[in-house]
Amino acid sequence: MLEDLTLFLWLLKIGALVNLYFLANTFVAPESTAGARILIPAQILFAVSAFRCLFPVQYKGNVVFHDSPLSSIFLTRLLATFSEVAYIYLLAYVIRLLNVDRVGWVDLLSWLMVAQVVISQGFVWGAILTGRLMLYFYEELGWAILFAANTIASACLWLTRPALGEARVLIYLSLLFGLFYLPWQVIHLRLQLSDARRGVDPPMTAGEGLWRSIRLRNPTSDAAAWGGFVGLTWMTGYWATLIPLWVNQVVRVFSR
Repeated sequence: MLEDLTLFLWLLKIGALVNLYFLANTFVAPESTAGARILIPAQILFAVSAFRCLFPVQYKGNVVFHDSPLSSIFLTRLLATFSEVAYIYLLAYVIRLLNVDRVGWVDLLSWLMVAQVVISQGFVWGAILTGRLMLYFYEELGWAILFAANTIASACLWLTRPALGEARVLIYLSLLFGLFYLPWQVIHLRLQLSDARRGVDPPMTAGEGLWRSIRLRNPTSDAAAWGGFVGLTWMTGYWATLIPLWVNQVVRVFSR
Protein backbone atom coordinates (compact mmCIF):
# COMPACT_ATOMS: atom_id res chain seq x y z
CA MET A 1 0.00 0.00 0.00
CA LEU A 2 1.32 3.44 -0.92
CA GLU A 3 2.35 5.60 2.00
CA ASP A 4 2.87 8.76 -0.02
CA LEU A 5 0.39 10.02 -2.63
CA THR A 6 2.50 12.77 -4.18
CA LEU A 7 2.64 11.11 -7.60
CA PHE A 8 -1.05 10.22 -7.53
CA LEU A 9 -2.10 13.75 -6.55
CA TRP A 10 -0.07 15.18 -9.44
CA LEU A 11 -1.52 12.62 -11.87
CA LEU A 12 -4.98 13.54 -10.62
CA LYS A 13 -4.56 16.83 -12.48
CA ILE A 14 -5.07 14.91 -15.72
CA GLY A 15 -8.64 14.60 -14.55
CA ALA A 16 -8.94 18.38 -14.85
CA LEU A 17 -8.17 18.13 -18.57
CA VAL A 18 -10.76 15.37 -18.96
CA ASN A 19 -13.40 17.46 -17.21
CA LEU A 20 -12.57 20.56 -19.24
CA TYR A 21 -12.93 18.50 -22.42
CA PHE A 22 -16.33 17.27 -21.28
CA LEU A 23 -17.26 20.84 -20.32
CA ALA A 24 -16.44 22.03 -23.84
CA ASN A 25 -18.72 19.32 -25.22
CA THR A 26 -21.69 20.78 -23.34
CA PHE A 27 -21.60 23.90 -25.49
CA VAL A 28 -23.50 22.14 -28.22
CA ALA A 29 -25.19 23.41 -31.35
CA PRO A 30 -28.55 25.18 -30.87
CA GLU A 31 -30.44 22.35 -32.61
CA SER A 32 -29.37 19.88 -29.90
CA THR A 33 -32.26 18.26 -28.07
CA ALA A 34 -30.46 18.60 -24.71
CA GLY A 35 -32.13 21.28 -22.63
CA ALA A 36 -30.88 23.47 -19.81
CA ARG A 37 -31.94 20.95 -17.18
CA ILE A 38 -29.34 18.58 -18.61
CA LEU A 39 -26.59 20.93 -19.76
CA ILE A 40 -26.37 23.30 -16.78
CA PRO A 41 -26.00 20.61 -14.08
CA ALA A 42 -23.42 18.86 -16.26
CA GLN A 43 -21.47 22.07 -16.75
CA ILE A 44 -21.42 22.71 -13.00
CA LEU A 45 -20.21 19.16 -12.32
CA PHE A 46 -17.42 19.31 -14.92
CA ALA A 47 -16.18 22.74 -13.85
CA VAL A 48 -16.12 21.91 -10.14
CA SER A 49 -14.55 18.48 -10.72
CA ALA A 50 -11.77 20.10 -12.76
CA PHE A 51 -11.14 22.51 -9.90
CA ARG A 52 -11.04 19.69 -7.35
CA CYS A 53 -8.55 17.74 -9.45
CA LEU A 54 -6.28 20.78 -9.48
CA PHE A 55 -6.69 21.66 -5.79
CA PRO A 56 -7.63 18.47 -3.94
CA VAL A 57 -8.54 18.66 -0.26
CA GLN A 58 -9.59 16.26 2.50
CA TYR A 59 -12.05 17.80 4.94
CA LYS A 60 -10.95 15.77 7.96
CA GLY A 61 -7.90 17.46 9.36
CA ASN A 62 -8.08 20.27 6.78
CA VAL A 63 -5.66 18.32 4.61
CA VAL A 64 -4.56 19.93 1.33
CA PHE A 65 -2.03 19.13 -1.38
CA HIS A 66 -1.18 22.74 -2.30
CA ASP A 67 -0.81 25.34 0.43
CA SER A 68 -2.84 27.87 -1.52
CA PRO A 69 -5.93 29.98 -0.78
CA LEU A 70 -7.61 28.05 -3.60
CA SER A 71 -7.22 24.94 -1.45
CA SER A 72 -9.61 26.44 1.10
CA ILE A 73 -11.88 23.81 2.68
CA PHE A 74 -14.69 26.38 2.74
CA LEU A 75 -14.32 27.26 -0.95
CA THR A 76 -14.12 23.62 -2.02
CA ARG A 77 -17.14 22.62 0.05
CA LEU A 78 -19.14 25.58 -1.25
CA LEU A 79 -18.42 24.59 -4.86
CA ALA A 80 -19.04 20.92 -4.09
CA THR A 81 -22.43 21.73 -2.61
CA PHE A 82 -23.62 23.22 -5.89
CA SER A 83 -21.96 20.43 -7.89
CA GLU A 84 -23.44 17.56 -5.88
CA VAL A 85 -26.97 18.92 -5.84
CA ALA A 86 -26.69 19.69 -9.57
CA TYR A 87 -25.51 16.28 -10.75
CA ILE A 88 -27.88 14.31 -8.51
CA TYR A 89 -30.72 16.48 -9.81
CA LEU A 90 -29.50 15.58 -13.32
CA LEU A 91 -29.48 11.83 -12.61
CA ALA A 92 -32.92 12.07 -11.03
CA TYR A 93 -34.21 14.03 -14.03
CA VAL A 94 -32.87 11.33 -16.35
CA ILE A 95 -34.82 8.70 -14.40
CA ARG A 96 -38.02 10.66 -14.92
CA LEU A 97 -37.27 11.11 -18.63
CA LEU A 98 -36.70 7.36 -19.04
CA ASN A 99 -39.80 6.47 -17.02
CA VAL A 100 -41.90 6.12 -20.17
CA ASP A 101 -44.63 4.15 -18.40
CA ARG A 102 -44.96 6.91 -15.79
CA VAL A 103 -44.57 4.54 -12.84
CA GLY A 104 -45.36 6.72 -9.85
CA TRP A 105 -42.98 5.19 -7.32
CA VAL A 106 -40.08 5.48 -9.77
CA ASP A 107 -40.63 9.24 -10.03
CA LEU A 108 -40.92 9.34 -6.24
CA LEU A 109 -37.54 7.64 -5.88
CA SER A 110 -36.01 10.22 -8.20
CA TRP A 111 -37.25 13.04 -5.98
CA LEU A 112 -36.04 11.14 -2.91
CA MET A 113 -32.55 11.29 -4.43
CA VAL A 114 -32.74 15.07 -4.70
CA ALA A 115 -34.08 15.46 -1.16
CA GLN A 116 -31.41 13.14 0.21
CA VAL A 117 -28.50 14.94 -1.44
CA VAL A 118 -29.74 18.21 0.11
CA ILE A 119 -29.91 16.53 3.53
CA SER A 120 -26.38 15.18 3.07
CA GLN A 121 -25.14 18.71 2.39
CA GLY A 122 -26.44 19.71 5.80
CA PHE A 123 -24.55 16.86 7.46
CA VAL A 124 -21.23 17.58 5.75
CA TRP A 125 -21.44 21.29 6.51
CA GLY A 126 -22.28 20.41 10.11
CA ALA A 127 -19.20 18.17 10.27
CA ILE A 128 -16.94 20.88 8.89
CA LEU A 129 -18.28 23.61 11.15
CA THR A 130 -18.41 21.58 14.39
CA GLY A 131 -15.71 18.95 13.86
CA ARG A 132 -18.11 16.16 14.82
CA LEU A 133 -16.91 13.19 12.78
CA MET A 134 -20.17 11.25 13.21
CA LEU A 135 -21.83 13.73 10.87
CA TYR A 136 -19.59 12.51 8.04
CA PHE A 137 -21.01 9.03 8.61
CA TYR A 138 -24.57 10.36 8.26
CA GLU A 139 -23.58 12.26 5.12
CA GLU A 140 -22.21 9.11 3.51
CA LEU A 141 -25.21 7.08 4.65
CA GLY A 142 -27.31 9.56 2.68
CA TRP A 143 -25.24 8.87 -0.44
CA ALA A 144 -25.81 5.14 0.03
CA ILE A 145 -29.55 5.74 0.29
CA LEU A 146 -29.79 7.94 -2.79
CA PHE A 147 -27.72 5.65 -5.02
CA ALA A 148 -29.68 2.65 -3.77
CA ALA A 149 -32.81 4.54 -4.86
CA ASN A 150 -31.19 5.22 -8.25
CA THR A 151 -30.31 1.55 -8.65
CA ILE A 152 -33.80 0.33 -7.71
CA ALA A 153 -35.45 2.80 -10.08
CA SER A 154 -33.07 1.78 -12.87
CA ALA A 155 -33.84 -1.90 -12.26
CA CYS A 156 -37.52 -1.14 -12.83
CA LEU A 157 -36.77 0.86 -15.98
CA TRP A 158 -34.65 -2.02 -17.32
CA LEU A 159 -37.92 -3.80 -18.14
CA THR A 160 -38.85 -0.99 -20.54
CA ARG A 161 -35.42 -0.70 -22.20
CA PRO A 162 -36.60 -1.80 -25.69
CA ALA A 163 -38.74 1.33 -25.90
CA LEU A 164 -35.90 3.67 -24.95
CA GLY A 165 -33.65 3.24 -27.97
CA GLU A 166 -30.13 4.53 -27.48
CA ALA A 167 -31.04 6.04 -24.11
CA ARG A 168 -31.17 2.55 -22.57
CA VAL A 169 -27.39 2.74 -22.15
CA LEU A 170 -28.05 5.12 -19.27
CA ILE A 171 -29.97 2.40 -17.45
CA TYR A 172 -27.05 0.03 -17.90
CA LEU A 173 -24.67 2.64 -16.51
CA SER A 174 -26.86 3.24 -13.45
CA LEU A 175 -27.09 -0.47 -12.71
CA LEU A 176 -23.38 -1.03 -13.27
CA PHE A 177 -22.49 1.88 -11.02
CA GLY A 178 -24.79 0.63 -8.27
CA LEU A 179 -23.34 -2.87 -8.54
CA PHE A 180 -19.86 -1.63 -7.66
CA TYR A 181 -20.56 1.54 -5.68
CA LEU A 182 -22.95 0.14 -3.06
CA PRO A 183 -20.57 -2.59 -1.77
CA TRP A 184 -17.72 -0.04 -1.82
CA GLN A 185 -19.87 2.39 0.15
CA VAL A 186 -20.49 -0.23 2.83
CA ILE A 187 -16.72 -0.39 3.38
CA HIS A 188 -16.57 3.41 3.33
CA LEU A 189 -19.35 3.66 5.93
CA ARG A 190 -17.58 1.23 8.24
CA LEU A 191 -14.42 3.33 8.05
CA GLN A 192 -16.37 6.53 8.70
CA LEU A 193 -18.02 4.93 11.72
CA SER A 194 -14.66 3.69 13.00
CA ASP A 195 -13.16 7.18 12.64
CA ALA A 196 -16.10 8.73 14.47
CA ARG A 197 -15.83 6.29 17.37
CA ARG A 198 -12.08 6.80 17.73
CA GLY A 199 -12.21 10.55 17.43
CA VAL A 200 -13.08 12.99 20.18
CA ASP A 201 -15.48 15.78 19.28
CA PRO A 202 -13.55 19.03 19.85
CA PRO A 203 -15.27 21.91 21.64
CA MET A 204 -15.61 23.93 18.46
CA THR A 205 -18.28 26.50 17.78
CA ALA A 206 -19.66 27.10 14.30
CA GLY A 207 -17.70 30.35 14.14
CA GLU A 208 -14.46 28.58 14.97
CA GLY A 209 -15.24 25.86 12.46
CA LEU A 210 -15.92 28.46 9.79
CA TRP A 211 -12.60 30.20 10.49
CA ARG A 212 -10.74 26.88 10.33
CA SER A 213 -12.42 25.95 7.05
CA ILE A 214 -11.35 29.25 5.49
CA ARG A 215 -7.87 29.71 6.91
CA LEU A 216 -6.46 26.41 8.21
CA ARG A 217 -4.54 24.24 5.72
CA ASN A 218 -2.40 21.21 6.51
CA PRO A 219 -0.39 20.39 3.36
CA THR A 220 0.65 16.75 3.17
CA SER A 221 0.76 13.84 0.76
CA ASP A 222 0.64 11.19 3.48
CA ALA A 223 -1.71 8.43 2.31
CA ALA A 224 -3.34 7.96 5.73
CA ALA A 225 -4.24 11.67 5.90
CA TRP A 226 -6.00 11.34 2.54
CA GLY A 227 -8.04 8.32 3.59
CA GLY A 228 -5.79 5.57 2.27
CA PHE A 229 -7.00 3.34 -0.54
CA VAL A 230 -10.65 4.30 -0.02
CA GLY A 231 -9.81 7.99 -0.28
CA LEU A 232 -7.72 7.36 -3.38
CA THR A 233 -10.51 5.47 -5.15
CA TRP A 234 -13.06 8.07 -4.05
CA MET A 235 -11.09 10.97 -5.52
CA THR A 236 -10.35 9.10 -8.74
CA GLY A 237 -13.89 7.89 -9.33
CA TYR A 238 -15.73 11.02 -8.24
CA TRP A 239 -13.60 13.82 -9.70
CA ALA A 240 -11.73 12.29 -12.62
CA THR A 241 -13.35 9.15 -14.04
CA LEU A 242 -16.64 7.44 -13.18
CA ILE A 243 -18.95 10.36 -12.36
CA PRO A 244 -17.67 12.70 -15.12
CA LEU A 245 -17.84 9.86 -17.67
CA TRP A 246 -21.39 9.01 -16.59
CA VAL A 247 -22.59 12.61 -16.80
CA ASN A 248 -20.84 13.08 -20.14
CA GLN A 249 -22.72 10.06 -21.48
CA VAL A 250 -25.99 11.63 -20.35
CA VAL A 251 -25.11 14.78 -22.29
CA ARG A 252 -24.17 12.76 -25.39
CA VAL A 253 -27.39 10.74 -25.37
CA PHE A 254 -29.65 13.75 -25.01
CA SER A 255 -27.69 15.94 -27.43
CA ARG A 256 -28.52 13.77 -30.45
